[in-house]
Amino acid sequence: MKIFIYIIIALSSILLIFNLIKVDWNNPLMGDSSIALIGVFAAASGIALMSILLVSKNIEKKNKK
Repeated sequence: MKIFIYIIIALSSILLIFNLIKVDWNNPLMGDSSIALIGVFAAASGIALMSILLVSKNIEKKNKK
């Protein structure tokens, strides 16, 4: 499970960087830039959720001891 979480975080990071490159910073809400911004927020949310899951798994592991 831990490896799967790290893979998801890595893929989300790659998507985050890719979408940040695709954003036209002069008009970030026009055309394809708005789709790229949605992708940035989705990837950032995925990273945040997987990080929370990783921390909760570590806490659960420590509580079992």
